[in-house]
Amino acid sequence: MIKVLFVCLGNICRSPMAEAVFRNMVREEGLEDHFEIDSAGVGHWHIGKAPHHGTRSILDKLSISYEGMKARQVEKKDWDYFDYIIGMDEKNINDLKEIQNDHENVKVARLMDFVPDAVEQNVPDPYFTNNFDYTYELVYQGCKQLLKTIKSSDHLNIKE
Repeated sequence: MIKVLFVCLGNICRSPMAEAVFRNMVREEGLEDHFEIDSAGVGHWHIGKAPHHGTRSILDKLSISYEGMKARQVEKKDWDYFDYIIGMDEKNINDLKEIQNDHENVKVARLMDFVPDAVEQNVPDPYFTNNFDYTYELVYQGCKQLLKTIKSSDHLNIKE
């Protein structure tokens, strides 16, 4: 089982969008039995809340499910559970390092690190920009490349 955790600031915009998009991609490829996918925020402000209406609107338009998703805060024990902890921006990565330094069994990276020649290194927070369409474009690109990377990893036995 490959366990992936997406992380943003409050877990209501970018990381639940990435969780839903990645889960949809995995399902479309028939790989859902190989993955466990979750999201969390570094902050505590939105614990228990559903994704932001802007995120829900984009996902609804694309018929991507976010059913049952509720915001939670990342915890130190996540480093012992997940194989990949994927931050949406450099600030998230720095915040994650304050919670737990790198763990030998976990890959911690920004989502856009997986996109060759990415136009952005960080996924801008639509909570502040209100540009959920652009956030979706970046999240989609990042999730597509992350899945490709995971599938091509020698130790995972999942091939294209």
